Amino acid sequence: MTHNSSQAYHFPQGLHIMNSRLLILLFFFCGVVIAQERTSAVKLRQGGFLTEEEGKTELARFAATYSTRSEWQRRADNIRKGMLKGAELDPLPARTPLNPIIRSKKTLDGYSVENVAFESIPGFFVTGNLYRPTNLKGPFAAILCPHGHFSPDSLSAGGRFRKDMQIRCAALAKMGAVVFAYDLIGWGESTQFRSYRFPESHRTFGKEVKYQIWNSIRSVDFLISLEDVDPERIGVTGASGGGTQSFLLAALDERIAVSVPVVMVAAHFFGGCTCESGMPIHQSENHSTNNAEIAALCAPRPQLLISDGNDWTKNTPQVEFPYIRNVYRLFGAEDRVENVHLAAEGHDYGPSKRAAAYAFLAKHLHLKISEVTDKNGLIDENLVIIQPSEDLRVFTAQYPRPRHAIVAIDELR
Repeated sequence: MTHNSSQAYHFPQGLHIMNSRLLILLFFFCGVVIAQERTSAVKLRQGGFLTEEEGKTELARFAATYSTRSEWQRRADNIRKGMLKGAELDPLPARTPLNPIIRSKKTLDGYSVENVAFESIPGFFVTGNLYRPTNLKGPFAAILCPHGHFSPDSLSAGGRFRKDMQIRCAALAKMGAVVFAYDLIGWGESTQFRSYRFPESHRTFGKEVKYQIWNSIRSVDFLISLEDVDPERIGVTGASGGGTQSFLLAALDERIAVSVPVVMVAAHFFGGCTCESGMPIHQSENHSTNNAEIAALCAPRPQLLISDGNDWTKNTPQVEFPYIRNVYRLFGAEDRVENVHLAAEGHDYGPSKRAAAYAFLAKHLHLKISEVTDKNGLIDENLVIIQPSEDLRVFTAQYPRPRHAIVAIDELR
């Protein structure tokens, strides 16, 4: 499945002032306000904010600001601080009780699936599915699987319910990982973030970045709270918007031991959805960065970039990967970062991309890839049973969302 930026993302066209007299009056009475708004707009990097050449040039400019590990670490610390401040997560919110709900267990061939919800903040529920190994002994590694902005397929609804998401999560569970697939804000069962005014939109609040990052951090909290999870072996992987969530989380939460962002790391493209770039996490008065450099913040922890030839990651082998590898070189860890580039493929998390991710995650999280390979050593995902979307929902007519749940995002403003 291939998306391009014009199909996947839609941007506001801005305010058009037709009357010249009104324009003069606005400048006369509101010049300072307009200037402030323009300054703010510069800080918000969205979609194809830069050209490919501008992205390449910017990375060269960033690279000129450091030449040693300590110089990079000072830059990295400043970027993290700017990201957290831009996302209104400095300081981080209080870690309130998760109050997890885990139910409707389904035991299949080598793995089980449970429907899960927990409160990332009081009254707001992160919803998803927990996949666990059934034929292996723990403690297990754990892997977060945020989904991308992919539409429904022929067998299921979009997001975490898609066939390719279920296959990835189940295969990783069969390999020996506890896997958590969770909804992006506004997708699946994460309907509390829909606005009263725009009830069907994923992008209405403007602070999706803040709450999406916090949901991911709390998802790590949830995984390490499980008795059979090894807190030293936590990974994250997702494609497209899920790739953005993967490298943002790895940059900001050092508990992530391995990161595999798929078809998303680019120097010139910043993600077009408000859950990726709707707040000034890339630029402020005190910092300026792009997604390639944010991915480099994972160093020296193992990281695999998976890219393709038909979206904004087409230049990864020549532009983004060398920059990131150079950061790893400062740590003496060049062997911990890799790039698998599939020049003939497009924007998805398809079989060849999954195979590359399985191998990398198995290597660094000590999983048993033999559990999903055939006698010829090839990946075999045929034993994964695709579940109907209805069977994977945690909140149903029988099990409604608790009464204390926030009704809509407007209540948090």
